[in-house]
Amino acid sequence: MRYLSISQSVITYNINMKIKELREENNLTQQSVAEYLNIKQNTYSQYENEKRQLPIDVLTKLAKLYKVSTDYILDLED
Repeated sequence: MRYLSISQSVITYNINMKIKELREENNLTQQSVAEYLNIKQNTYSQYENEKRQLPIDVLTKLAKLYKVSTDYILDLED
């Protein structure tokens, strides 16, 4: 079970880094992304900082915003 926990942490870290990277590459603020998602900036910040797991509906909206696949955000493709 410990191995699964470590793997989950790595996956979560990759997602969090990817959404932050995409936001910065697109010159967006956390506030502007949060407004697009219709959530509070603090909530979005928690997604980037691994304090909250990214819900599927938010993942889908982020993929549309950045015009990438959900697989790309999940780090399943290059």
